[in-house]
Amino acid sequence: MSSVVSRTVLLCGFALMLSACAPNLAPATTPSSMQALAQPAATAAGGGSGQLVFSSNRDGDYSQIYLMALDGSGVRRLTQGDSSYFAGPWSPSGRQLLYTGFGPLHSYVGVMNADGTGQTDLTNQPDSDEGFPAWSPDGNLIAFTSRRDGNNEVYAMAAGGANPVNVTASPADDFAPSWSPDGRRIAFVSDRGRTAGHYSIYVMDDDGTNLRRVTTGNGMDYAPAWSPDATRIAFRSDQNGKSNIYVVSEDGSGLQNLTDGLGNNRAPSWSPDGTQIVFETSRDGNWEIYLMQADGRQPRNLTHNAADDQYPYLKP
Repeated sequence: MSSVVSRTVLLCGFALMLSACAPNLAPATTPSSMQALAQPAATAAGGGSGQLVFSSNRDGDYSQIYLMALDGSGVRRLTQGDSSYFAGPWSPSGRQLLYTGFGPLHSYVGVMNADGTGQTDLTNQPDSDEGFPAWSPDGNLIAFTSRRDGNNEVYAMAAGGANPVNVTASPADDFAPSWSPDGRRIAFVSDRGRTAGHYSIYVMDDDGTNLRRVTTGNGMDYAPAWSPDATRIAFRSDQNGKSNIYVVSEDGSGLQNLTDGLGNNRAPSWSPDGTQIVFETSRDGNWEIYLMQADGRQPRNLTHNAADDQYPYLKP
């Protein structure tokens, strides 16, 4: 697969979810052993700070990252330049933010401070596309998608970028990891066991063992996000012909459609207290950020902008 095609796969996968070639150098420290040595960081309780981060093209052709209060006030642009940035999740402390950055030849996983300063390329793989980052609950590890082995694989690394480990190590397409709240399991997207390019949600232990398939329908399932109490996984799926936000238990039971065909809906992310879900939707004719109750009730538009606003994450 050419580098152009590979990069297109990662970009399209990211959009659909919220819508992956160098030798694998396995370090001596595994994700599980690093997890055991990690010292937990304090996590904000309740509903968080009342702010969210998102990506938007409201200032030009490129997608930039913005910070905003939930009432729509205090909009602040965090990134600059002639390239695109896709917002990623906050660190558990709310002091840092992950993102996917796009250079002229490759994408990368980056981290910045909450005010946009200190932007750093954590993956540093000029010949590979990297993206879809997720923090471990203690903030000491980052899971992400990498194409450094020639296909999409889920990797885990130390929060500073050291010791990357291929966790999935499969010829299938594996991407978009989400860590469980206890840090022991990772949900991700894969086409293993299905026709290539047809994706389901899977869960594995953080060392790649104990793999199990969560969603078993015929749709295309993307963007898993664990609820803070670990009882449900939110994701987006086109199983009924349109892209909707669903929730399901880890064992595959209790499947529920939360958006029910109102436009196309993608990129679900939970509030810190688990009572609400933020997501992007096209129901108003462009991509807007909406917030709804965790059961799908009371959806409301947070951005109200003619541009495309996407990839939202609520700040702890």
